[in-house]
Formats: sequence, C-alpha cells, structure tokens
Amino acid sequence: MSPGAVITCIWPSVYPSGPDRPRGVLGGGELLAPGEVVLQSGDTYTTPWVHFVYSAAGLDGSAQSLHRWMRSRPAHPTSPRPVVLNVWEGVYFDHDLTRLRGIADVAAHVGVERFVLDDGWFRHRRDDRAGLGDWQVDEGVWPDGLAPLFDHVRALGMSPGLWFEPEMVNLDSDIARAHPDWLLAAPGRIPLEWRHQLVLDLTRPEVFEYLLSAIDTVLTNEQPDYVKWDHNRDLMLAVDSDGRAAVHAQTSAFYRLLDALRSRHTRIEFESCASGGARIDLEVLEHTDRVWASDTNDPLERQRLQRWTTQLLPPELIGSHVGPQIAHTSGRWSTLQFRCLTSLFGHAGLEMDVTELAAEDHEYLRSWTSLYKELRGLLHTGNVVRADHPDPSVWVHGVVAADCSEAAYAVVRMDTSPEDRTDRVRLPGLDPIVRYRVEFVRELSDLGNGIALPPWIADGGVVELSGSMLARAGVALPVLFPQTGVLLRVQAV
Repeated sequence: MSPGAVITCIWPSVYPSGPDRPRGVLGGGELLAPGEVVLQSGDTYTTPWVHFVYSAAGLDGSAQSLHRWMRSRPAHPTSPRPVVLNVWEGVYFDHDLTRLRGIADVAAHVGVERFVLDDGWFRHRRDDRAGLGDWQVDEGVWPDGLAPLFDHVRALGMSPGLWFEPEMVNLDSDIARAHPDWLLAAPGRIPLEWRHQLVLDLTRPEVFEYLLSAIDTVLTNEQPDYVKWDHNRDLMLAVDSDGRAAVHAQTSAFYRLLDALRSRHTRIEFESCASGGARIDLEVLEHTDRVWASDTNDPLERQRLQRWTTQLLPPELIGSHVGPQIAHTSGRWSTLQFRCLTSLFGHAGLEMDVTELAAEDHEYLRSWTSLYKELRGLLHTGNVVRADHPDPSVWVHGVVAADCSEAAYAVVRMDTSPEDRTDRVRLPGLDPIVRYRVEFVRELSDLGNGIALPPWIADGGVVELSGSMLARAGVALPVLFPQTGVLLRVQAV
C-alpha cells in the first residue's frame, strides 16, 4: 500500500453498458505528486497491490473474507496476543526507576504480560520540545541503562517493550544541530513544526545509516522484546534536497529501515503507531505485528474506531487499551467496566498508572485479564459479526468461532435513547440448528443501580436457545444507561 492512494470508479451512468463495453470499472493506484517518480530509459516502476473483496453477505461477509486472507499470511502473528501495559498515560516524561518498578509490580499482579516504556527514555527528552533524533539512553535519567527496569520486568514474568519515533527530529537536538541538512525539506526552507517536530529525510543514505546504527545499538544493548514505532506528524511539504516530492521515496525507505532492523532482531515484535491510526494499511502490516488504532483511549470513541477498523483488520492486530477513568484526549469519564469491555475485543492492554487504583480495581483487572486470556483464542481466530438493532443507540458486535461452537458478544448503548427499553437483542452468526447456552457475564457488564433485569438474568443469567432463535428473536436485556454495555458468552450445548 502506498502513502497515498486513489480509487477510480466508472459506473454505467457515465460508462454505458453494451455488447462491447463492461458494466463498470473499478481501479486503484498510488497517488503520486508530479515528478515524484521519474523513470529513465530501462527503469521500471511497480505499482502497489490493490485488493478487492466481494461478499453477498454484507459488511460482515466482506470483513470475514478479509480477516481469513490476512490470517493466512506467513507473517501473521500466531502466538497469543499478550496483555500489554504501556506507561505513556501513566507517567508521560516522568521516568523514575522506583515509580516504574512499582507500576511493573502491580502490572504483573493484575495479569499484564508485556510492559512498554514509552517516550522519554532517550537523551534530552524531558518534554516533547527536545531530543527526538538523539537515540541514546539518557544517562542522567538512566545512569545504568534500561537494564535495572527491564531486568525487573522480566523477573516479574513480563516482557519489556520500548518506544521509538525514528523518522522524527526536534530542532532542539544534537542531531539537528550537527546536521541541519538532514531535514526532509526544500533547500533553504524549514517546514512548519507539528508537536515541535520535523521529519528526517530517510532517502539520504547517511540519515538511513545513522538511524539503523543508533536504533540497532539500543536494541542490542537494552534487549527489548517489542518496539512501538511512532510517527506523530503528517508529511507536510515532504520535499527532498533536490526539491522534488518525496513521500513515495520516504515511505519506501521507512519499509527498508524496518526490514533491516527486523532482520537483525528477529525475536522483536514491532507495532505501527502514527498518532494512532494515521499509518494503518496492508503494506505496513507486511513489516509489523500490530497497529495502534488511535491515540484516544476514550472507550466511547474506541467503540466507533474499532467497529470500523475491524471491517478491514482482524481484532488481534488492533491495539486496544484500558485508559484512565477520565480520558486524557476527551475529558470524558467512564467506568472501569465499560473501558474493559471495550478493550476486550482487540489486542487488549492497559495505559495508566495502575498504582493509583484501589485494591478492588486491581482485583477487577486481574479477573478481566484472566477472562481475556481465556477468550483470546476465540476473539483472535473467529468471525467478527455485528447486528443491526432498531434503536440506533444500541450497538451489537461479537466474534463467533469458525466452527460455530462458541461466541462472545458485546451489547453497548452509545447514546441517550428516546426508547425506555433496550428491547431484545439478536445474536448473529451461530449455527441455526445447534442449541446454545447463553451466559450473561455480570462481572464485565456495566449496569446502573436499580435497573430492572429480565427474568432470565435475574434467575441466574443463563438461558438455552437454538441458533435460529438467537438470530431471529434474540434475548431480552435490561435498559442500559448511555456509555455502558454488557458481555454475553455463548457455548454450544
């Protein structure tokens, strides 16, 4: 997939059908700027692959076809997707070994399997105005390197991860002061900054070799098992030293850099992150093991993001974390139950300082990570399904095992509704002739006080119905407040 794409459609209204004419034309290709690719005599240019999918079973059918194809790729991750804790929204740039060890202790207790140290570990990086490009461990903060933290993380049974943003640079950095000509910019011109940062020109061999050597040294010395590769600004005014548009060449160089590092560090998994979902495509997934869908951990926004990201990508490729009670990107408050329910249907994790939580919240997270580990074999191999509901504020989505032997569904109320009841909720994707046991998972269901429960939930939360009954009539659920949801587990009897 290219950094820019164009899709061309010609339909019968402008391209009439006839005996010698097709009924329509659908094409795709790379969106290149004028002069961006120049072919000399004998040169060749290979276009990006364009993938099309057709389904007679609607959006779910097309999503399932794409997911099956993506899971068949040799590079698709097959090991269980570990529970991640990323410290970014917990500590930001405040890298204190004692505090981080304390977070790791609690993380291990609640069931975390991967501990990721985010932005702030490298030289001069005490805020987002300086240091990008100086990829050496900050001796003032980490006098003994990252080993004191990473060894502690490993001793707790977790694997360590590390954040990089290799293509970016702050003007307030040793590398920018030493090499001002390394910017991706027209000669004699400095582009506008975003988040106080500019872009390094990876098409220059000396820039490529510097980044390869610097990052390789850190990975060799510090031995992380995971790299979060970020890209926190658009390629605005992306012009090389010759004054030509350079997005194509910059993107190709990014792939080469990733591949060179992966060939040297074959055990490391890589995540593609670009302010969240700014760099998610099929080509980047040929070089990475998961993507970060968005920098917002607001669960309400995440419901929308994940609903449509899973139209293209299977859930196990999409990082989805439980953030703080008040979302740092939106200021919206949400319950721990709703945040956990939302995160469950992806590659789940946490993004907070877990030491700030009460003991009962630690035990809740412990039960949630246990449930995720129990369900991820289903969630990361099954068919994604979604059901239409008469009330547009009610969203229903789930995953059904390929053999229809089990399923998990989330039912979420997104907004205030004029209806005074949630109504029956249909559960699609099951075998119509098989009888199923439906369980209301109370621990992960977010109900307000005093909500009246349907008899089957009040009497124990278990009911048995056929797949056809569940698909056509569904099950009754209680009225849900906005920004709450429930979890249903389904097992063939």
